[in-house]
Amino acid sequence: MPIIVNLDVMMAKRKMSLNELSEKVGLTLANLSILKTGKAKAVRFSTLEAICAALDCQPADILEYKA
Repeated sequence: MPIIVNLDVMMAKRKMSLNELSEKVGLTLANLSILKTGKAKAVRFSTLEAICAALDCQPADILEYKA
């Protein structure tokens, strides 16, 4: 998959746990875990916006394209 999800990297930089992010974003741990491991088929813009707001980052900090 050419899209790499760096959610765990940003969470580590912000010293935030999956539980903490889940509470701030309003997503279940299961859904966040699927996204974090790169197994998600799609991401809603509203979800991406909430994650970026909680982690104080840009979408490019979380998602990376590798050819």
